[in-house]
Amino acid sequence: MDYKNVIEDWRHIAEDFFETKADLFQKVVSLSDERLRAGHKILIFGNGGSAAQAQHFAAELVNKFLKERAPIRAISLTTDTSSLTSIANDISYDYVFSRQIEALGDKEDVVLGLSTSGNSPNVIEAMRVAKERGLLTVAFTGKGGGKLSSCVDYLLDVPSGSTPRIQEVHLLLLHLLAEEIEKRLG
Repeated sequence: MDYKNVIEDWRHIAEDFFETKADLFQKVVSLSDERLRAGHKILIFGNGGSAAQAQHFAAELVNKFLKERAPIRAISLTTDTSSLTSIANDISYDYVFSRQIEALGDKEDVVLGLSTSGNSPNVIEAMRVAKERGLLTVAFTGKGGGKLSSCVDYLLDVPSGSTPRIQEVHLLLLHLLAEEIEKRLG
């Protein structure tokens, strides 16, 4: 493997994202801060590697990212195996996140959905329900945003079609979001 090419590719994708989406990302940071200050919470979810990133992000807010501080309200909807498996078994896997939003989401909460393709049916359904209920919807996707592009308030689409590179930039964005939230609220 040519590590230099991978690193160079990653660098270009990250730079391209911030050349075109820096203001939008900053808007999501500000809105998240504003909603958290008002007593609302962040709900985050995704499938596979995105599920792991959702858990990682929520843990950084609930515990700490870079410094000791009061916990920040965040829930990963990928961690409750009983809810996930009962919803998937009794209803459909397409509803594993939307049912949890119905149960746990409050108007004005922030919903972060991760999908490299932007076409994950369960993430799309969750965003539909969240918007219907008045939650702020933000999608982290790959280039173009797929079907999610038309059903969220804010689309943070990484300019790549490579799943590993998209997920790597998503992790960077989640770390930057956690750092900014912690700075502002901590």
